[in-house]
Amino acid sequence: MPKLYFKYGAMGSSKTAQALMVKFNYEEKGYRVGLMKPSIDNRDGLTIVKSRIGLKDNGILIDKSMNLYDWYLKNRYDVLIIDEAQFLSGIQIDQLKDIAMEFVPVLCFGLKTDFQTHMFEGSKRLFEIADSLTEIKSVCTCGRKAEVNARICNGKIVREGEQVLLGGNESYIGLCYKCWKNNRTGVIRNSEQK
Repeated sequence: MPKLYFKYGAMGSSKTAQALMVKFNYEEKGYRVGLMKPSIDNRDGLTIVKSRIGLKDNGILIDKSMNLYDWYLKNRYDVLIIDEAQFLSGIQIDQLKDIAMEFVPVLCFGLKTDFQTHMFEGSKRLFEIADSLTEIKSVCTCGRKAEVNARICNGKIVREGEQVLLGGNESYIGLCYKCWKNNRTGVIRNSEQK
């Protein structure tokens, strides 16, 4: 039976690279893959899904008003892969769950929380109804597990602002909670951690 998967991690954990590798693996075996992303993510062009290490492919845009279940019935695929799933609405996540229950596997990749450590609507709903949750781990500058998507400006952590501000390494860094809480963005040696 197909499932709804959510693979999440902090900024810089290679979520998009893994999504593109999964797509490649399915296609190598002859599957027809629908690679999708929310239209709000226009950093690399409207239809481009691109990882920080340079992997990229064309994707299908998901508009905020798009009914994914109805769309799927008209555009059948063997598997759906959704990048930046945190930007989807709760209703769209419910539609993906219905697709996974009735038709094909749906693999969602994205962030769990925003720069203030609050869940995005799409992530929250995925945590509530996904059949499989997998954390893609990455490392903080201090060596601990990165779990916070710290927004930075001029090397300083920003704690206020709109929930969504698109950006990459110039705007965000994955930090452990302790470094985020203590406003540490640089490399900290083990002997300095207290």
